[in-house]
Amino acid sequence: MIASIDIRIFSCRRRLINLNIRGRKALVCAASKGLGRACAEALAREGVAVTITGRDTDVLAGCAKQIEADTGSPVSIAPGDIATETGRAAALAVCPEPDILVTNGAGPPLGRFNDLGRDAWLAALEMNMLAPLALIRATYLGMRSRKFGRIINITSAYVKAPSEMLALSVGPRAGLTAAVSWLARESCADNVTINNLLPEMILTDRARSGFKFLADKAGQSYEEYVSGVVAALPARRLGIPAEFGSLCAFLCSTAAGYVTNQNILVDGGHYAGLF
Repeated sequence: MIASIDIRIFSCRRRLINLNIRGRKALVCAASKGLGRACAEALAREGVAVTITGRDTDVLAGCAKQIEADTGSPVSIAPGDIATETGRAAALAVCPEPDILVTNGAGPPLGRFNDLGRDAWLAALEMNMLAPLALIRATYLGMRSRKFGRIINITSAYVKAPSEMLALSVGPRAGLTAAVSWLARESCADNVTINNLLPEMILTDRARSGFKFLADKAGQSYEEYVSGVVAALPARRLGIPAEFGSLCAFLCSTAAGYVTNQNILVDGGHYAGLF
């Protein structure tokens, strides 16, 4: 069953339109795997010079080498923990004036509200709210002065539809969403847009570990649990990171210059609300 889910993918590599971002510089956080890597790959495929961050230097270097080989675009690395001042300083030293910023961070642990202590909340706030805000603060004025900027925050679909097990994910990311809302409206006159991408049901390592946790909790095998998830999805399949990366690249394009302050779901139709 898992094999049949994994192979139901679609190619996102064919360029349908010219995104007009060739030669731009991008800083993509937490990009050694998963959704961050997919965004880095999609931008590099459009000719963007990408800097990627991650905590494991060897993994990050291997990722950069592979993206360069696949796309022909230069990829720089900035090893470090983006949730720390030292990690952010290292990233900005490698890419001090990005035209594109993609904020991203490791998802916090699953858990119910009453099971979460102060330290867990502080760590989640640092990674998923305060770190993105610090990077935006360090880069968006430069973007405005150069009259071009694209900021994409990778948050979560659960910002719109909270889950009992994802309090640490929802709270900080909802705070980030609120914090950048006015900024997005203020900066768009200078051709600097800020948008949030809200993923769910995309097959990443994080999703696999979440499915395993929930399957064990439900007393099911991993395969049984995922089959049930897929059957309930309008798309009848899980998403792949490349689809997410392609949307990120489009929002960074000149074609998307009139799109700002939006929370865009990437979830195969799972969210049932109107807004």
